[in-house]
Amino acid sequence: MKKRLLAAVVSLACISLNVQAEIRINGFASIVAGQTLDDDTRLYGYDDDISYKNESMFALQLSSDLQDRLSATAQIVARGNKDFDAEFEWAYVSYQINDDLKVSGGKMRIPFYRYSDFLDVGYAYRWVRPPQSVYNFAFSTYEGLNLLHSTTLGDWDSTTQLIYGSFSGRVPSAAGATPEQVELNDLAGINWTISYDWFSARAAYIVAETTISASSVVGLTAALNGYGLNNQANSLLISEDDGAFFGLGFSIDYDNFLFDAEYTEIEVENSLLPDQTQYYASVGYRIDDWTVHLTYENNDDEHDSNRLNTVPASISGPNGTVIPVSLDPTNANSPLLRDVTNQVLLGAKQESSTVSVGARYDFHPSAALKVDLSRYNDDITDQDIDVLAVAIDLVF
Repeated sequence: MKKRLLAAVVSLACISLNVQAEIRINGFASIVAGQTLDDDTRLYGYDDDISYKNESMFALQLSSDLQDRLSATAQIVARGNKDFDAEFEWAYVSYQINDDLKVSGGKMRIPFYRYSDFLDVGYAYRWVRPPQSVYNFAFSTYEGLNLLHSTTLGDWDSTTQLIYGSFSGRVPSAAGATPEQVELNDLAGINWTISYDWFSARAAYIVAETTISASSVVGLTAALNGYGLNNQANSLLISEDDGAFFGLGFSIDYDNFLFDAEYTEIEVENSLLPDQTQYYASVGYRIDDWTVHLTYENNDDEHDSNRLNTVPASISGPNGTVIPVSLDPTNANSPLLRDVTNQVLLGAKQESSTVSVGARYDFHPSAALKVDLSRYNDDITDQDIDVLAVAIDLVF
């Protein structure tokens, strides 16, 4: 069904002689091969067997000027890691209110990052993939409204974007196991970008009422509730909690010198999710049709220490008896729920860094060959994983 969707949409789009709207079709694609260089390791969806599907994809973007300042856009993407089943990732209608202001409604990209608008267009950036310590959300779209204001502030170009909407879907868990159901309601945010000549900077702030199924702690929260420790159980659940994303970045493209950096923070209050901070800094240099680059990334996720030891070791029972708060109070050797809760919170801690070197060769006006070698280091286990990827990115 999904595979027939792409052919049907393209066929309908091409029949434009009998309609007034002019339909434009653009496309982009990435053919990527990669693998880890160490036995029994896995990173970015690769293991020690070479894969040609994991990051490969093909996409078409259809846009139509419906006249009188109204337009429609749809983007259909077929990803290799989803067996190239075609799916609508964008579908929205826009109205140009005036020269500076445009409003859009439908399914659109969430402006988390500098490269969010062309996240899937590998040809638009120098890496095989954007730095994953920062670009690590398992979803990237929302359904709602978008207000875009473009103007000039003296010699500076300024773009302000306001969004409001929601997201609902199943996304892979942090461990990459069974997908969890994610609900983001009252998703609202602002993204401001300013640029002048060779310099640009942006800031983004996005909030949402966040609910995630978090199946891994269902048993633990049930046990805590069984002892009447509802507050401690609720502090692990991710149910209608306040979530916030903050991002700050800037970019330099001066002569042949390139520099990009982004810093992000993510927080979901009073939940299983730890506070997260990520950043990367990347330098590049163009030599004719070649671009060489070096990137450093860092990721740090952990709970504040005051989240630990909030579960009592015991509670008072009838007639002054002392009841251990454990998985099995009748067994003296049963683990205490305090220790299990601490283990869950401490287990969410992540510290990692990644260094990548790569090169891009623009061998064609619409195509580029890329090679990236990334070394990921888990600072907790002190394990290194190397990933080599080769890509051809196309636009058409």
